[in-house]
Amino acid sequence: MDALALEAKGNKSDAPASSAPAKRPKQPKKAKRIVYFELEILHAKTREKLLLLDKVEPTATILDIKSMFHKSNPQWYPARQSLCLDPKGRSLKDEDVLQTLPVGTTATFYFRDLGAQLSWGTVFLAECVGPLIIYLMFYFRLPFIYAPRYDFTTPKQWVVHLACICHSFHYIKRILETMFVHRFSTGTMPLRNIFKNCSYYWFFAAWMAYYINHPLYTPPMYGEQQIKTALMIFLFCQLGNFSIHITLRNLKQPGSKVKKIPYPSKNPFTWIFWVVSCPNYTYECGSWVGFTVMTQCVPVAFFTIVGFIQMAIWARGKHRSYLKEFPHYPTLRSSILPFIL
Repeated sequence: MDALALEAKGNKSDAPASSAPAKRPKQPKKAKRIVYFELEILHAKTREKLLLLDKVEPTATILDIKSMFHKSNPQWYPARQSLCLDPKGRSLKDEDVLQTLPVGTTATFYFRDLGAQLSWGTVFLAECVGPLIIYLMFYFRLPFIYAPRYDFTTPKQWVVHLACICHSFHYIKRILETMFVHRFSTGTMPLRNIFKNCSYYWFFAAWMAYYINHPLYTPPMYGEQQIKTALMIFLFCQLGNFSIHITLRNLKQPGSKVKKIPYPSKNPFTWIFWVVSCPNYTYECGSWVGFTVMTQCVPVAFFTIVGFIQMAIWARGKHRSYLKEFPHYPTLRSSILPFIL
């Protein structure tokens, strides 16, 4: 009886596994259905239909849409296009994604022609090369610049040579920074701006150079002491300006448009970031204050004042942008002048 029980028990344990309920295989996940967009592009002024795009992927960026538009309208390359959701609204950013915009699957975009564009690097180079060449023309006193009645055998004051070195150093530094340091967040600017910008820099360079290099130019009132003090201010601010540009460059990776808050580093010239949002403008203004004191020239002083006003406007705009984008932005900072402006 026990043997039969053991045999029955053994047969039960040796039963094949197939007798257990088999598990059902997992069903493959259904691919998510992609909802495509249909886009209509109208001219912002005339409301003329320029293009109809069908089956645009929701992950497409505004730059992708501009590229599609360019294929149908070769005369308007992407940098020349402005796309917006309202005829008089703000232009959409190239990195904006279609599915994140406040539009339905059938949307209307309005196109504006920004005109011919130039790269920022080209504009910066034109702004800097012009003053460099113009100033040297006056420094070498080319025959057609000053009237023949002036005695061209009169030797230049040593401050005139120093001023030429400082002026040339400033613009050569800017040229090299444009080529190797700056990373521009926007790729282009309207062609018409180059005439406005160059006229400003070139005119002031000629005006300053005419008086500083004039045969009748007289040195500053306090002589050598004033010149050396001003030179130290100029060089200090030039080094500071370069340090800030390097800091801002390292803050942004190539091709990235992610904005970050700049902070002081181990470089003492960057410590001004504790109290100023745009110290590059602060140092730039300081350089021209030093150059004004060095040359004691009214056109240089006028250029410094106008430049400060313009840079203060840029700095305040950037400061407001920092406060808007970063909730925890340091409240101690001013835009361009510590605790003042």
